[in-house]
Order: sequence, then C-alpha cells, then structure tokens
Amino acid sequence: MIKIFDDETFLEFLLKAKKSTYAAQGDRATVSPLLPGSKQLEYSEGNFFYRDIYFGFTKFVGQETIYLESLPVWSMCYAGGIISDEIKPLDVFIFLQSALKQMDSAMPYRGPKLLENIPFSYSNTVFGDINRFHGAEKIVHNGSDVYELHYAGGIFG
Repeated sequence: MIKIFDDETFLEFLLKAKKSTYAAQGDRATVSPLLPGSKQLEYSEGNFFYRDIYFGFTKFVGQETIYLESLPVWSMCYAGGIISDEIKPLDVFIFLQSALKQMDSAMPYRGPKLLENIPFSYSNTVFGDINRFHGAEKIVHNGSDVYELHYAGGIFG
C-alpha cells in the first residue's frame, strides 16, 4: 500500500472530525445534502475533508469518507439503529453521543470498548486496524438490548 499521508496526522484529523460532527452536534451539524432524503455532516482542516452521509433516523445506514485534497483515502460504512420500542430514541442517541466523544486513536472507528453510565451500557468490538476493519457496537438499557450498529471500512490503496 502506498502511503500518501502521515498516520499520526491522519488519525488526529479522523478523531477531530468525528468528535466535531455527530458526536458533538448530532443533526445540527448537517449541511445541505448532496443526496435527496439524506443527512450530511462535514468537517475540514488543512488538506483533509470529512463527509458523513446517512439516511434514516431510528434505523439508519450511512458512509463516512475522508478526502486528502480531492482524493478519497478512507471510508467506513455503517448500518444500525434502535431495536426496542420500550425506550425513547433520543435518550439512546444522547448516550451514544457521549460514547462517541470518547473514541481514541487505538479505536478511531466509533466509541470505546466499554462505557457504563447506569442504566445504560455501551460496548464496541472491532477486528482489524485502520487499514481494514469491521466491528459492532451495542447499547443496553436496564439489561435489555436497545441499539446496535455494524460497521466496516479502511484506507484505500
């Protein structure tokens, strides 16, 4: 694989972009979407540009892409959502945002391996590394699964 950017600079940007869009602002970070019916979140700094486009609300599917100048260099696709009628979606998404704010360079895909804030618990399992990965996250409320998401992606080369 040909390296066209510095790993540390890329990871810094990835974390900052993810934490500055949905994790920090939710749908308030939305710009005018390219695709009808979608939500679109964007962040840029230096030569990097991040775009997250997704469809849906309680059940959703989307794709995050990072560009170096105008060249796409990394992407992650995801699908998931609320799997319980027993909870308010907003309560789940507020807790999810708190988990996403805690991602770090060891796991820059979604949130941490585990986060507990009774009555909620968040878990994230990932296989691979930034070059090629897949994983799943889950939120449990009072012992019942209420949310799940699957994701996969990597660096283009």
